[in-house]
Amino acid sequence: MARIRIPSTIVVLLVTVQTGFLLFMYARYSSFMPQSEEKPSQVHILILSSWRSGSSFVGQLFSQHPSVFYLMEPAWHVWVTMYQNSAKVLHMAVRDLVRSVFLCDMSVFDAYMPWKRNLSDLFQWAVSRALCSAPACDSFQRTDITNEMACKTLCGRYPFSKVEEACKTYSHVVIKEVRFFDLKVLYPLLTDPSLNLKIIHLVRDPRAVVKSREQSVKALARDNGIVLSTNGTKVEDSKYKVMQEICRSHVQIYETATLKPPNFLKDRYLMIRFEDLVRDPLSEISEMYKFADLSLTPTLKSWIYNITHGQGPGKKKEAFKITSRDAVSVSQAWRNVLSFQKIKKIQEVCKGAINMLGYQLVDSEKEQRDLSLDLVLPRRQNQFSWSSFNPKY
Repeated sequence: MARIRIPSTIVVLLVTVQTGFLLFMYARYSSFMPQSEEKPSQVHILILSSWRSGSSFVGQLFSQHPSVFYLMEPAWHVWVTMYQNSAKVLHMAVRDLVRSVFLCDMSVFDAYMPWKRNLSDLFQWAVSRALCSAPACDSFQRTDITNEMACKTLCGRYPFSKVEEACKTYSHVVIKEVRFFDLKVLYPLLTDPSLNLKIIHLVRDPRAVVKSREQSVKALARDNGIVLSTNGTKVEDSKYKVMQEICRSHVQIYETATLKPPNFLKDRYLMIRFEDLVRDPLSEISEMYKFADLSLTPTLKSWIYNITHGQGPGKKKEAFKITSRDAVSVSQAWRNVLSFQKIKKIQEVCKGAINMLGYQLVDSEKEQRDLSLDLVLPRRQNQFSWSSFNPKY
């Protein structure tokens, strides 16, 4: 099937016009809306993270829930279409797309996929249980734990219109995104009366993130270029410049949410560490579900146990797959795989984030390899005065 390629300049123009229209409609709507109006019936959850931080796993914890409509990184389409721009420039287009998806308005994808579409044209569509079950696809029930490969085989040719149709039938809309680097970019969504938005900020030890990124160097090269504003040139990040930006963004997001946050962020931000999640899955997942106004079902409890208690760390070819693994071993694998020279460099560029997120620095290879030394500090013991915090990069 032939696909039409539209120049990025035209796409930027279309997005700009769409944004202006949305702002006009929002201003007009706001002027007539009573201040006491109740929140929307749907709950909107944004899983905010970075590449290789366990966010696909956390996304599945929500995707498999029968009350959740889930999409994984829909802003991938924005970055692929406008890859010659920087992440900062693309923030507005990404935000507008995310807002439209939360409102189940999938016409926003017209700017990025102008051809006649099926479900299979949407990035990572098959990891969404909602797109593998009715009304999007008739092959699975909502209470089923769906399988990505089976879904691809059975549901890919259903029309794209099913995405919007399905979205409107769920009480919760959840999006996982790795393309926001500043919490303040999301303020218009947090203050939008048509949304009931909560943010789950997932973080992971930067040293573990680097180990995982090394399994996916080629797959991340284009995104690296966008992060570093290279005008479309791919980057492999051997000097950890992208990691530096990722670590800086985690500091910015967490600091903004916890140091004199605006009133509209009250009870709408939750930070989760991947290491805590894999050590005590049910407790951490229960906390996330409570935050999102969801209940943990017996079927989900069984699936969560099985997916986190596999026999091995996972293979390189499974880098972007959700398979049964020994999750605790996965979280600590960097300590045996990375050289101490790499660890020192990562700690140098991400020292502020490592300290802030509650991880222990290592001063020698002996400390790095000694798995009896816990490098994940208890969260309650990692409190400090923000006035004395000055991350250095």
